[in-house]
Amino acid sequence: MMDAKEIIARRVALELRDRTLVNLGIGLPTLVASYVPEGVSVAFQSENGIIGFGAPPPEGMEDPHLTDAGGGFISALPGAMSFDSATSFALIRGGHLDMTVLGGLQVDASGRLANWMVPGKLVPGMGGAMDLVVGAKRVIVAMQHAAKGQSKIVESLTLPPTAARRVSLVVTELAVIEPTDEGLALRERAPGVSVAEIIANTAAPLLASYDVPEMAIAPKGGA
Repeated sequence: MMDAKEIIARRVALELRDRTLVNLGIGLPTLVASYVPEGVSVAFQSENGIIGFGAPPPEGMEDPHLTDAGGGFISALPGAMSFDSATSFALIRGGHLDMTVLGGLQVDASGRLANWMVPGKLVPGMGGAMDLVVGAKRVIVAMQHAAKGQSKIVESLTLPPTAARRVSLVVTELAVIEPTDEGLALRERAPGVSVAEIIANTAAPLLASYDVPEMAIAPKGGA
């Protein structure tokens, strides 16, 4: 049986497009690299300075010089390259990323993301989060629907926002939600999950009909 993180990663993987440059954020988003659909060639970028990384290597094959921005081990695919942080952020801030996949603490009714700080807790800083939300052509939030019984999709942010820009899509283990000018539109529901259940577990209004299609997910093997 799939857990919530696997459902999210496999659904987000279906948003990948061939021959694009995609940033994967720290944590859950890195799982997307394990489910790239067959026939899709994607160059994954990490803001610490690599393009062309793949899924984590098998246990015992880790290389301490090959990590993502969060320090997690990654593999380097043929043709991969590394570079300094200044070049990496020039790619991000220059609008060269086709898509970024980021984790989230909250998304509000207008589609704004909060994902970098919980007040009162020690944090190292915003990192590349603000630059990614502002600079990437598409911003996909991959996060669990709730934390400690509280919806992470809220009417108004109670945590510091990452940027003023509206994100492109929110994928949780329950639903695919698209922020629009009219509000948060429920586009897909997870297998076995009803529209009523999603609405009941969401703290922001949703634009939804009762014939919302079931969520598709990428094959388990990936590429």
